Amino acid sequence: MAKGILFVVFDYTKAHADEFHDWYDLEHIPERQRVPGFLACERWISEDNPKVAVATYDMETVSVLDTPAYKAVGGENLSVWSKRVTSICDRIMRYEGEQILPGETVSAPGAQALLAVSMNVDPAAEHEFNEWYDTEHLPALATVPGVLAARRYRGRAGERKYLAMYSLTSTDVHKSDAWKKAAYTPWTERMRPHFQDFLRLSCRKYVRGA
Repeated sequence: MAKGILFVVFDYTKAHADEFHDWYDLEHIPERQRVPGFLACERWISEDNPKVAVATYDMETVSVLDTPAYKAVGGENLSVWSKRVTSICDRIMRYEGEQILPGETVSAPGAQALLAVSMNVDPAAEHEFNEWYDTEHLPALATVPGVLAARRYRGRAGERKYLAMYSLTSTDVHKSDAWKKAAYTPWTERMRPHFQDFLRLSCRKYVRGA
């Protein structure tokens, strides 16, 4: 069965950094780790803006978010601490999706970086967009040295329909010549004008206290 993802991005510039990280590390992540069906729960920090934080939650299926166990700690049942911190921060994106390629891959152990790319697509080009991503783009990037896992999702809720995530050995991987050769093809250039609401985040693995 296809794995699910919950992907959340906050700009916490307006919050106290210590409290933001304490809330995530000591309450928010542990709450979700106790929910049946949640797998890896990981945090990342934007390479371009250290005040932008990303959290990725692998799940057995995206329907885990519909269970009573999750609803007990999510949505209207967020804790007082969660409501206070999130009211101060600016949420850039919240995404719930089902993995469409490869289908059952989870976060790669040992990944030190994450590249996430999310977008909507011009409906008139959506069929070709999916063909390009599934048959050329993701498979080619998955073979680049330093790529530990390459996954693609279709969203059921959120501002954008598609999300691709690449677990990397370092943020240098997506700057390499091998990456550029795999990523920038004639088919890629033909598809780019059809991208909408494009968001690209290059992140390093969050390490508490670092």
